[in-house]
Order: sequence, then structure tokens, then C-alpha cells
Amino acid sequence: MMKRTVIALALATLPFAAAAQSTSKLVDRYTPLAGSKDNASALVSGLRDGKDVTLSDSSGSTTTFKPQTGKMGNGNVDNTLALAEASLQKQGISNPTPEQLSGAVANVTQQRADGKGWGQIAQSMDVKLGDVKRSDRATPGNGAGARPERAEQSAKPERVERPERPIRPERGGR
Repeated sequence: MMKRTVIALALATLPFAAAAQSTSKLVDRYTPLAGSKDNASALVSGLRDGKDVTLSDSSGSTTTFKPQTGKMGNGNVDNTLALAEASLQKQGISNPTPEQLSGAVANVTQQRADGKGWGQIAQSMDVKLGDVKRSDRATPGNGAGARPERAEQSAKPERVERPERPIRPERGGR
């Protein structure tokens, strides 16, 4: 009986460990975009919890905004930040200020709050979500590494014809 309780307790804590791991991966992935680990952490936790996000820069100025979507899961946080980053890149901004970053994130969360799907939001920015996410995973330094090229598939052998079944003699005498 004690063994079952320990196993049940261990299984119950798995989702929390997975969420913490995913949250830390999101913080690591978006630290370059946010300008600091503190800003990335504020973005991820603010989007996840639906609370105010305060971003600061090296000069000490801060910008605060509240996501329009309420609480979000890690996948939605990832989509939001990936689309915000793509939006900034389309504008030629690679190192956004806190104001620029908060504006880009607020734009994505507002569209999401208005009921648009991720594909519609990406389309409104003239990007494809799959391309944005794929390039995000292939970025060196985020732990995912570049995707290996596919090896050329060997030619399939031609289909072998099945021999015809021999004709069965009639069963006689029954």
C-alpha cells in the first residue's frame, strides 16, 4: 500500500516538473529577444499567469503592459513570443527596446483576445507560423540544434508479381 502511495505522489508531481522545465526553456529561448534573462522571465511568467509584464533596459527605464489574453499555456506563450519576434524582424528590429517588444507582444495578444487563431495572426503579419516555429527550433544555441538533412531514399525495389495459385483438384466422394 505504501508503494502505491509513493508512486501516485511521484506521478502527480510530473506535470509540475514538466511545466517548470518548459518554462525555463522558454526563458532561455527568448532571452536574446528580451535583452535579459529577467525580461524573458517576466514575459513568460506574465503571459502564463495573465498578469502585468514589466520590462526594463540597461538605462533603467521600464515599460509595463498587461496581456489581453489572460492565462496562457507554454505552447501559446511560445507562439506569442515567436510571432512578436517575427513581427519585429520584419520591421528590421533585431534588438528591440522594451517599448518595441511590449508593443509587438501586445499586438499579438490583442489579436488572440479578439478570437483570431494563430494561423490568422501569422497571416496578418505576412508570415507562416510553421516557418517561424521551424526557424526558431533550428536556431543554434537553443538546445535544439539545426535539423539534419534527409538522406536520399534508396529506390524502392519493383513489386514482385505473385505466382498464380495452382488449381485445386475437386474433392470427390463427399
